[in-house]
Amino acid sequence: LKRARRLPMSSPGDWYQSLPPVCKTWGTACMLTTVGVQFGLVAAQALYLDYPLVINKFQIWRTLTNFCFLGPFSFPFVMRIMMIAQYGVPLEQHTFEGRTADFLWMVILGMCTLLPLPMFTSSLKLPFFSSSLVFMLLYLWSRENPNANTSIMGMVKMKAFYLPWAMMGLTMLMGGSMIPDFLGIVAGHLYYFLTVLQPRAGGPTLVHTPQFVRALCVHTFGAAGPASATPQGPRTFAGGGRRLGAD
Repeated sequence: LKRARRLPMSSPGDWYQSLPPVCKTWGTACMLTTVGVQFGLVAAQALYLDYPLVINKFQIWRTLTNFCFLGPFSFPFVMRIMMIAQYGVPLEQHTFEGRTADFLWMVILGMCTLLPLPMFTSSLKLPFFSSSLVFMLLYLWSRENPNANTSIMGMVKMKAFYLPWAMMGLTMLMGGSMIPDFLGIVAGHLYYFLTVLQPRAGGPTLVHTPQFVRALCVHTFGAAGPASATPQGPRTFAGGGRRLGAD
């Protein structure tokens, strides 16, 4: 009998190279930031969002670095990294397939939704909004795949539509605050409302990816996607074939 030919196993390097550009860049930044903080190469105090320092000391980088620190090495950190890989990556690869610029613009809009919140009330003065951004991606993935079978650590099974709320409950059970997670869900629903629900109801499409974002994607990643995405068949919760974030 002929011996069956073995298929080459994918190495971690191959898997990493296969990741879509935006999630790969952000996930790598989160990993490197945590490594840097863990080994004393960078202080977490230099990363958190502090508007007096941003405005008075011109420490503009804080508006970005607060999205790149998921905490020290811990179970919550591992969970957030896994959420980027399990939900952010498929969202970019499939829902936003061929539309890197649209996905990046969605992330930017999420950041812009979260950043002003500390200015309105002291209860929302969070030092880091990285977890909120993770939950925004999780929420959008759950709305695009509401009937997918999923679970929390393989034990509690449910439909994907309920996963963001279950993960928020898990955060509370682990002694964490649900506020960052909930804010991410709110930011995700705002984007979903503007790009799917409002146009489905006959309202205007208010979210359009600017040309400078497309140019940035071409310069950084080598691709941006079409300037005007064409719907490719109906999706559950996307109404009439409308794709999430399509112009």
